[in-house]
Amino acid sequence: MSVTTVIRDLSQLLPVAQTACKLLFQECYKAGIRDIFITETYRTQERQNYLYQQGRSRPGSIITWTLNSRHTSRLAWDIAVAPPKDLYDVTTLNKVGAIARKLSITWGGDWVGSVDRPHFEVTPSWTMPKGYKLEGTVIVPTTSKLKVQLIIDEKDIEKGEVGVWDPKSPTMYSAAEQMLEQAVKEGLIQPYHLDDLRNKKMTTDRLLGLYITIQQRRNKK
Repeated sequence: MSVTTVIRDLSQLLPVAQTACKLLFQECYKAGIRDIFITETYRTQERQNYLYQQGRSRPGSIITWTLNSRHTSRLAWDIAVAPPKDLYDVTTLNKVGAIARKLSITWGGDWVGSVDRPHFEVTPSWTMPKGYKLEGTVIVPTTSKLKVQLIIDEKDIEKGEVGVWDPKSPTMYSAAEQMLEQAVKEGLIQPYHLDDLRNKKMTTDRLLGLYITIQQRRNKK
């Protein structure tokens, strides 16, 4: 793997960090912060060394202050803010940082002398604070073209299984229908998917899969 390769895949983090990251994005979603996305998760030691050299033995501005980052131990992730805001909009990152504190997630914005607002990390012993839980499927974007999403089907959660999607909200149903209608028009999915939604045959996991597929296909255009 090249030292210039950036990994944004959440699954490359340890399970404890994946859970912490999902919880952070869930709580951001609930707070109305939905324009953030992951810019890096796991980082090889070789890449960490390469980044450390920037601004020192290699041209450019200093972007890291350590050779021993939790990125290399799969316990850290970096985020950014989608347009039209600045990539590292301070106001947004400060709001995310405040939420992270409540979740016992370390925020680089709290560091003294080497402030790193886009950076978040946990220790291997991190546990979810009392009173919090993952309330559904959290969509953690890895591109500025996607928004943070929280997909909840209370009926399925109670049963402990994924069944027919029933949002209990006309607004949410309408948004899903419009998404699939547009995707059919763009030729990204087949019309029968939209038919299944309208005929109450769409499952929660299938709708989630379609959402991800649609975004991926749009990004490739």
